[in-house]
Amino acid sequence: MAKLWCLLCIITLLRLSKPVISKREVTTPPPLPVLPLPSFSQLKWQERELIMFLHFGVNTFTDSEWGTGHENPAVFNPAGLNANQWVNVAAEAGPWKNGRGDVVQELVKAAGAQGGIDVGLYLSPWDRHDRRYGHDLQYNEYYLAQLQELLHKYGKVREIWFDGAKGSNVPNMSYYFSDWFSMVKELQSSINIFSDAGPDVRWVGNEMGFAGSTCWSTINRTSLSIGNGSIVNYLNAGDPKGTDWLPAECDVSIRKGWFWHKSESPKRLSTLLDIYYKSVGRNCVLLFNVPPNSTGLISENDVQRLREFRAAIDTIFSTNLAENCFLGHKRLHRLEKGAVKGQIVRIKILRSRSVPLISSIGLHYDPFLHPEKI
Repeated sequence: MAKLWCLLCIITLLRLSKPVISKREVTTPPPLPVLPLPSFSQLKWQERELIMFLHFGVNTFTDSEWGTGHENPAVFNPAGLNANQWVNVAAEAGPWKNGRGDVVQELVKAAGAQGGIDVGLYLSPWDRHDRRYGHDLQYNEYYLAQLQELLHKYGKVREIWFDGAKGSNVPNMSYYFSDWFSMVKELQSSINIFSDAGPDVRWVGNEMGFAGSTCWSTINRTSLSIGNGSIVNYLNAGDPKGTDWLPAECDVSIRKGWFWHKSESPKRLSTLLDIYYKSVGRNCVLLFNVPPNSTGLISENDVQRLREFRAAIDTIFSTNLAENCFLGHKRLHRLEKGAVKGQIVRIKILRSRSVPLISSIGLHYDPFLHPEKI
């Protein structure tokens, strides 16, 4: 008997039943959708499962998570910067250059050369350097100009990330999110906008990479607002009766901090696999932050850990039982008590909003479940 440690239930959320042909060749129309439907861009985003975050900048050279905005730009000197290495790692799992360097351009070029690697960008709204910060109209116009540069100059961007970052004891500042979102869609209509409130992808409510044990892609956008700490549980679970399709993205760093720090090490493989099960395995996309170091490269111990992670995922899910299904995503259930022997597996659906449409059910052996085996 095979040991069964991980039960994978792949649910096709949008697959319509096959037409039934009668003797008169009359086609029965498929059932109408009950839930809100995703856009094409949202579907392509969901299919990625894993995406990578790169926190890299002046903070990398000052050993800090939040800069002051007054650092000497000359400290930013990634002499060995190699965006191709960043992209290769992803495929496997101030003044610089005399003031003429363009890190974004190098990343975009490297991604294009690799093929199959899309680019997403994050522009922090909290600017601790520019004197316009605290003056609503002036600063929002300045921020819009930065957005326009990023989305006009570098070609197609698949996702843009927004948060409500704002420190304490800073000038009162209102972010014009609706204006930002409108311009983003004008410049790139197929882009996915991420924020606490969407409109395309929502935050999962924490930075640990964990979704709720049940995490719905549907939610009520009218109940959401950016920077509202009281809605994190709602973001984490979604809403089975939600009127909007707004799937969750789980952000987490491979290290303790978002930027590279010499004193930090990558998380254990067992931790990364647990994050995978609680993000991708709960109907979400996992955003892994892997920060380049002060030489401009991703540290070798981070690279090795990502390779171990990819190899473990490939080992566990070596057979793709969802192949050739239509639309939908995964729900992973682990049998936490260890090995189970049996000949029959019975799936009970205790509650559903409409008729469940299940594409396939798979069983996988997970030799990495117990940390002592890593």
